[in-house]
Amino acid sequence: MTNRLGTFALRVLAFAFLALFQYSIAAQEPPCPSCATWNAPQAPFHIYGNSYYVGTHGLTAILVASDAGHVLLDADLPESVPQIVANVRDLGFRVEDVKLIVNSHVHFDHAGGIAELQHLSGARVVASEWSAAVLKAGGVATDDPQHGGIRGIAPVAHVETLHDGEVLRIGPLELAAHVTPGHTPGGTSWTWKSCEANRCLNIVYADSLTSVSADGFRFTDRPQLLQGFQTSFTFFRSVPCDILLTTHPDAGNLWEHLAARQRGASAGNASSGSPALDPMVDTTACRNLADNASAQLSKRLAAEKQE
Repeated sequence: MTNRLGTFALRVLAFAFLALFQYSIAAQEPPCPSCATWNAPQAPFHIYGNSYYVGTHGLTAILVASDAGHVLLDADLPESVPQIVANVRDLGFRVEDVKLIVNSHVHFDHAGGIAELQHLSGARVVASEWSAAVLKAGGVATDDPQHGGIRGIAPVAHVETLHDGEVLRIGPLELAAHVTPGHTPGGTSWTWKSCEANRCLNIVYADSLTSVSADGFRFTDRPQLLQGFQTSFTFFRSVPCDILLTTHPDAGNLWEHLAARQRGASAGNASSGSPALDPMVDTTACRNLADNASAQLSKRLAAEKQE
């Protein structure tokens, strides 16, 4: 009994420290005018096979489920955690069964909830080398294009490091990590297969490819980051991609695809859920994402030349 009380007390102290840290960094870091919109409630829903949307309306979080444990991709804002937990439970799963948490990039709107969700689930956290260093330290890395313009994150304990192309496994689940730098130096995209009725589809969770930054940052002066963008564009133009999911759902037209699926179901279209007709399926989406991001980067570099 004494040991249990001691362990409980340590957990309470750790949680209190985390809350105090989050409060202190929020008090001194930039405001977030988009946070309320990003954190708007969203009912969870089935994507395909064992893949589910559990994020907020403005920020994606994905659960890939199995009887041996689940994988959570991204954790949105710190204030998104209660919603993610509720969404997981509404789907009939338990956050305590999340065995692995992975990340797209370590900005506060995608990694802000990782520390608390790790605490709640006891899951492993695995990230690219650059991202893992930021997760361990907290805050915002000084070589991040948005350093000085965005909030930081709370530090995350026990972060493991992955390498490009590594396949992470939880029971029957296999998710491949693809380091896709540009938006940050350590951005990571994820691919896996989800199956229904012996039909398996390639699902891609794409990290952001947008060339945005804090004031004064010049991508022109960062040749390594520019090369990273080109590597990422090449990856997305060739990766097998049946369903594209993006860190901000509207970047991949997710709500339009979901509405089209729901219209088909409400019209009584018996085939609306089939892979061939499901509006979620778009084999051109990853290539279009890369082409649009490449055009945006070209426009950004042209503007920098005029400065």
